[in-house]
Amino acid sequence: MAPWLSIFGDFTKDASAMYNNFRVYGTGLLCVMGLIVYVGVKFVNKFATVALACVIFSIIAVYAGIFDNIDGNDKLFLCVLGKRLLKDVAVANCSKDEGGVLWNYFCASGECDPYFKEQNISLVRGIKGLKSGVFFDNLLPSFLQEGQYIAYGMDPDHIEPLDRPSYNQVYADLTTAFTILIGIFFPSVTGIMAGSNRSGDLADAQKSIPIGTIGAILTTSTVYLSCVLLFAGTVDNLLLRDKFGQSIGGKLVVANMAWPNQWVILIGSFLSTLGAGLQSLTGAPRLLQAIAKDGIIPFLEPFAVSSKRGEPTRALILTLLICQCGILLGNVDLLAPLLSMFFLMCYGFVNLACALQTLLRTPNWRPRFKYYHWCLSLIGLTLCISIMFMTSWYFALIAMGMAVLIYKYIEYRGAEKEWGDGIRGIALSAARYSLLRLEEGPPHTKNWRPQILMLAKLNDDFTPKYRKLFSFVSQLKAGKGLAVVVSLIHGDFTKRAGEAAAAKQALRKVMDDEKVKGFCDVLVASNIADGLSHAVQTIGLGGMKPNTVIIGWPYGWRQSEDDRTWHVFLQTVRHVSAARMALLVPKGINFFPAIGDKIAGNIDIWWIVHDGGLLMLLPFLLKQHRSWKNCKMRIFTVAQMEDNSIQIKKDLKMFLYHLRIEAEVEVVEMMDSDISAYTYERTLMMEQRNQMLRKLRLNKREKENVVQAIVDHHHHNDNNTKTASKVRFADPSENKEAGNEETDREEKNETESEKDKDTKEVTENDAAGAEKLANNVSVSPVKDKKAGGDGTKAADDVKSAFKPDEGNVRRMHTAVKLNEVIVNKSHDAQLVILNLPGPPKETYMERESNCILFANNYMEFLEVLTEGLERVLMVRGGGREVITIYS
Repeated sequence: MAPWLSIFGDFTKDASAMYNNFRVYGTGLLCVMGLIVYVGVKFVNKFATVALACVIFSIIAVYAGIFDNIDGNDKLFLCVLGKRLLKDVAVANCSKDEGGVLWNYFCASGECDPYFKEQNISLVRGIKGLKSGVFFDNLLPSFLQEGQYIAYGMDPDHIEPLDRPSYNQVYADLTTAFTILIGIFFPSVTGIMAGSNRSGDLADAQKSIPIGTIGAILTTSTVYLSCVLLFAGTVDNLLLRDKFGQSIGGKLVVANMAWPNQWVILIGSFLSTLGAGLQSLTGAPRLLQAIAKDGIIPFLEPFAVSSKRGEPTRALILTLLICQCGILLGNVDLLAPLLSMFFLMCYGFVNLACALQTLLRTPNWRPRFKYYHWCLSLIGLTLCISIMFMTSWYFALIAMGMAVLIYKYIEYRGAEKEWGDGIRGIALSAARYSLLRLEEGPPHTKNWRPQILMLAKLNDDFTPKYRKLFSFVSQLKAGKGLAVVVSLIHGDFTKRAGEAAAAKQALRKVMDDEKVKGFCDVLVASNIADGLSHAVQTIGLGGMKPNTVIIGWPYGWRQSEDDRTWHVFLQTVRHVSAARMALLVPKGINFFPAIGDKIAGNIDIWWIVHDGGLLMLLPFLLKQHRSWKNCKMRIFTVAQMEDNSIQIKKDLKMFLYHLRIEAEVEVVEMMDSDISAYTYERTLMMEQRNQMLRKLRLNKREKENVVQAIVDHHHHNDNNTKTASKVRFADPSENKEAGNEETDREEKNETESEKDKDTKEVTENDAAGAEKLANNVSVSPVKDKKAGGDGTKAADDVKSAFKPDEGNVRRMHTAVKLNEVIVNKSHDAQLVILNLPGPPKETYMERESNCILFANNYMEFLEVLTEGLERVLMVRGGGREVITIYS
């Protein structure tokens, strides 16, 4: 612009002198602009009006000058050697005369340069005019590699240096390409967001920003594109590629084209640059202050402070320091691509946000501009990303890396204000799409994996009772997949909602501590069994519904006076089976390893009933976790004496080979034997206990009915109310559908039809007799399994008083014999996995009298089956194959 103001010498001969000039003058100009912005935005707005007027007048002067010089002018001449452009040569010295300036350049060593001797010298007008037809010469690309000479055409003889001195020939100081031009040109259009950055200072931002932005885009695009075409049709090809104007002494080409005088362009260019800088220094500090106020980036909080006049002084100082770093760099061309990256990323993210909000149909996204379409935003995003990598792929990666680091820092530290983001919207849409896809049909066997619903019992302080159960779930999932943890509180939800919320927080804390990934919830129900049934039926969504239920073993079911412990467990087993879900019941959960423990040994699988392969899949999943990683699998299957054990073992090994599961296989033969005295006595004790509990329950209920009958006897009532209750007695071994008629005033005087004649009227004496009978029932102590004649004699004494059911004896015999085999083979195993027998069906007898009967027998059989084992996992499949030999 003003070569005579160079402080460090002739910059046309030394590029470093030009960069030093940039540093000095740039620093001074930055200080002036900083003071102007510090005065206030009102002053900047007033100055912007003056600058805009000068810029408009300069643009008009350029257009007028181009058409005024339609035939060209003689203000600028180029000295050309052959087809190469020369510098530092006055028009009068542009000749090959011996002893002249050029002769001294090329023949200084006594022998002239071959190219100098072969080529002629010519003077070429720099501004040729639109009529010259130079537009077609400038239409083709002329990109050069670093060090190549600027010449007409791309002939290697004219552009290659051939290891010769460059003398005063003009050459490319860097490799040029279309991407480099984009990086240099793009900063000239970065003011597109100026209106948005100053939205807080606008009276009606919704109206002003669209009008101003679109008007600016149309105006600048028209000016830039038209100037590019007009310059190409006016200026010589060599002069257009002379980056610093070295061939014309550093003069400004456009200034020598303008009308009426070059000073119009010089002043206009200066004010245009100054105005653009002021706009940036006005918007950037306010944007920085807004980010600091929102608490998005915690370390920027000090820059949220405003001055007494409401100006972001601290943010302005930081902005000036950042600008000064760019000025000290000197070579602005090196900085332009990096600056372009950040601008492009900003514009790309704006386009991405607009497109996502539209595609996701966010309710709060209501653009006022009616001509908007999401395709435009998507095209803008694509262009921004393309230009980033076209300009400089490594600068693009650096900018993206910095953006990711900033985002992760914000995510890690947490922002005070959450304005919402498109990523959550994408996640919701993706989840919805995936759920709908999963709902299209049942998953293939090879895609089956346990989606766990864990039913956690709570203590009185609403904390989980068995923490190791959470560890087991985490180990089973091995950090993959989701789990749902549900607990129930007995009562009314309207009264215990606060306690449910506290219990949910306690569940979440334990899940975080035990690294269980998933969700938790606490339900309040008036009936625990019904609440668990509702949870089993309703928890989950679409294809993400749980398919596996984990429930703890009711350890105190024998000692508890309340039958709710075993009743809830049994009902849950029934409901899970009805829902065709897999069921896992860990027994001895307190002996299971914690989340950080590591154990070694064997995991024994007792494969008694085929359950779809779940018994084999579970230990494989457990071994994926580091706690069970060092354990080996052993598979035991039970065969009868008449079975071919060798063939069974061979087939099972081949099956495991196809499943790609490494495990030892052993076939255990169960011999038929007589029922031992221990089995008979264990069965007898079980049925005696059932009988005693039934009589005690009957006694308690009938006493209440007798009292009610006495009260009714002394109070005349018009209704003919019966003074006694009819209760049905039946043998537990009988599987009949029977009923009774019962009148109970505590149950809202509901009357049921009589279904069975096996009833007995109870009086006060009968109640006393029942109590006496219950008190006289004795339970013999458990004998050793190896007891001889003494045990048999005790069993005979008991048999004389009470005869057990033959079916119960057979089932107890099977449980005892199987337990003996399991303990013998797996006493040192770290975990024993076996089938969970199916629960007894609920009968009318169990519903009506709430008696233990079959349910109590079922619990007793499970106790006998797992007796003497420290860690047991009882498994019941969901009725479908969960493992396949196909990958």
